[in-house]
Amino acid sequence: MECFQYHNPTKLLFGKGQLSALPDEIAAYGSRILFLYGGGSIKKSGLYDQVMSLLKGMNAEVAELGGVEPNPRLTTVKKGIELIRKRKLEFILAVGGGSVIDCAKAIAAGVPYEGNVWDIVTRKAPVPSSAVPIGTVLTLAATGSEMNGGSVITNWEENDKRSFGSIHVNPKFSILDPELTFSVPRDQTVYGIVDIMSHVFEQYFHASSNAPLQERFGESILRTVIETAPKLVNDLNNYEYREVMLLNGTFALNGTLSMGVKTDWATHMIEHAVSAVHDIPHGGGLAILFPHWMDYVSKRNPEKAAQLGVRVFGLHAEGKSTAEMASETVQALRKFWTSIGAPAALSDYGIDNKEIELMAERAMVATMIGGYVPLQKDDVREILTRSL
Repeated sequence: MECFQYHNPTKLLFGKGQLSALPDEIAAYGSRILFLYGGGSIKKSGLYDQVMSLLKGMNAEVAELGGVEPNPRLTTVKKGIELIRKRKLEFILAVGGGSVIDCAKAIAAGVPYEGNVWDIVTRKAPVPSSAVPIGTVLTLAATGSEMNGGSVITNWEENDKRSFGSIHVNPKFSILDPELTFSVPRDQTVYGIVDIMSHVFEQYFHASSNAPLQERFGESILRTVIETAPKLVNDLNNYEYREVMLLNGTFALNGTLSMGVKTDWATHMIEHAVSAVHDIPHGGGLAILFPHWMDYVSKRNPEKAAQLGVRVFGLHAEGKSTAEMASETVQALRKFWTSIGAPAALSDYGIDNKEIELMAERAMVATMIGGYVPLQKDDVREILTRSL
């Protein structure tokens, strides 16, 4: 196990009716608010009107920025920065899923920075040491962005998608009411389930030793997701299933699983490259890529995949080699994700081999990517080719 320090400053308000606490939570940070949201879903569901009513009740000055994209764009981030500076706003309220929250974090970090915010995202600038405070109202179980300092932003003009992180952009509070996720359609619910599991995998496949507790934490989340997911996708308005999945999403990426381990994240870097070029759903891309990544790296190091198969998928190891167990685990994962309706090939999104080289290039944010089994560009190209 590696030495580590752990601190998570985000306050969670979890459960039915927690939205009513919004004015009290915001009050400590000011009354001049940027209200950030995505497409039209929060207006269709009535959540927009609820939030506006609460903000008006506290006499807040509200500036709106809607239309945040599923892969949030740098152009939208810059609009938010300009709006905060022009209106001298004090607080960002992000209402939506992980994309809206990620956009809020980039805006928050960009306001005090005098240069181009893309420098922060690409890590050419120092890690932010200050930011506009953020609060969130979550509407989708997926990214875990509601309780961490990570953000992923797309520069569409350059077909580039990058991530950055800072504890200074952790939300001050996040409101998680499972009822607010009822409006999420089946396909987006499936993508969220894949994203949650993928976050666990990125930390479970680590390059450290003697981390049994962290691995058991991850296994418990995976087993709970696998147990709940088939029920949820067939009963989207079930409060108990939504409740369980929502909490799984938060704990999959709030720092608990990564304590003391060298994590991987190669598959996310590859997916970011794919969706930067083709703008596909993040969870859909992960569903396609992760089994191929797992199969590829298990040829070099099959231990973790074999362990995953026994502990999470209930596979039997008697009389089988570690390599055979790893292969069975990959098949079990593919079968599960296909059973709940996840895509299985890049061709499902109309992607062919024409831009393999560009995607492989975009994935290489460093000379080598990944912690569990470090990958070079040739490895990434092969994983993408197998995923077609």
